[in-house]
Amino acid sequence: MSSIADPIAGSPAADAKTEVKAEAEAKVAAPAITLPAIGERELRLDLFRGLALWLIFIDHLPPSLLTWFTIRNYGFSDATEIFIFISGYTAAFVYGRAMLESGVVIATARILRRVWQIYVAHVFLFTIFLAEISYVATRFENPLYTEEMGIMDFLKQPDVTIVQALLLRFRPVNMDVLPLYIVLMLALPLILWSMKWRPDVTLGLSVLLYAVTWEYDLYLSAYPNGFWAFNPFAWQLLFVFGAWCALGGARRMSRILSSRVTMWLAIAYLVASFYVTLTWYVPQLSQFMPKLVEQWMYPINKTDLDVLRFTHFLALAALTVRFLPRDWPGLKSPWLRPLILCGQHSLEIFCLGVFLAFAGHFVLAEVSGGAALHALISVCGILIMCGMAWIISWYKHSADKGASKKGAAGNADLAGGGA
Repeated sequence: MSSIADPIAGSPAADAKTEVKAEAEAKVAAPAITLPAIGERELRLDLFRGLALWLIFIDHLPPSLLTWFTIRNYGFSDATEIFIFISGYTAAFVYGRAMLESGVVIATARILRRVWQIYVAHVFLFTIFLAEISYVATRFENPLYTEEMGIMDFLKQPDVTIVQALLLRFRPVNMDVLPLYIVLMLALPLILWSMKWRPDVTLGLSVLLYAVTWEYDLYLSAYPNGFWAFNPFAWQLLFVFGAWCALGGARRMSRILSSRVTMWLAIAYLVASFYVTLTWYVPQLSQFMPKLVEQWMYPINKTDLDVLRFTHFLALAALTVRFLPRDWPGLKSPWLRPLILCGQHSLEIFCLGVFLAFAGHFVLAEVSGGAALHALISVCGILIMCGMAWIISWYKHSADKGASKKGAAGNADLAGGGA
């Protein structure tokens, strides 16, 4: 029992009680999520998002020699997993901080503004894409372009199709990623609010939704038939996992990621997946694959984010984090600057890449130039994307400099997500 002199004299008993009380208050006040301190932007994210944009562009072109440089030929996952994971990570980094500092309402308003920007970009891209395909098909009297690019229904019923396009239910070929991103960003306020409460529980609920999607075949329907090429109920797992990593999950996993056991398991899985992909191109190798394994494994579903694809991405990410530290000097190299710039302006460069992919597809279909022409078109497309990223970066830098002179806030989006 403390005496009346304890608070006056600062006795050990009083000090101990004060420390216990302070610790208890700190535990109550501390948020469940943790964010990195404000500093230099994470260039690794920009680097790999830029790489994903380049790979998506090359994959959207007809197959050729350069296609063998994309990761989809060496394992189960491809550039889409990289793009969605980094999108979840950067979105949580930017808007999670806004939610902690400004509250749920302000953060939600900022997220909805970003969703609107992405939606407008999607509608603009849809319009330009339709005009591009329709002009080429009419000018060169080749209706196969409209069928191949999936706009035949638009030409038959433009009034109905436009409404379905605005509802994200009708999309030409290669325009499936942005609608997925829009839906995931719409769910971001709920995801961040839940992670502010219990991040691990939120990730667990995401896994549960993923499992329910596979068990009960949940999906969103598309127009005029079928379903979304990327099922949001399944792909949300990768997005939420990226957000969970950004809000302290990666830091808590640091011991697991640095373990040699994790490293060798990741390497073994990547080697095994590489062998499986080889059997797709060299059928003779499939005789060494056990039939039970083939029956269990196939089909490897991209629409619903097959668990083999998700695990393949995790293995790649684990090795990347281990062997590519944040302070790697190569991130400052001028040779990687084009990739990083493309990653920092992902929305604009993605839209440009979709437009360029059809332009390249058209040139390759009309001119028989072989592998040399295909390589030239691929390189030119990447150079155009890099040039556009440099122009956007230069403009934003000039605008931010002008805003700072006037006392206005510049672009504080460290994650490159366009807050």
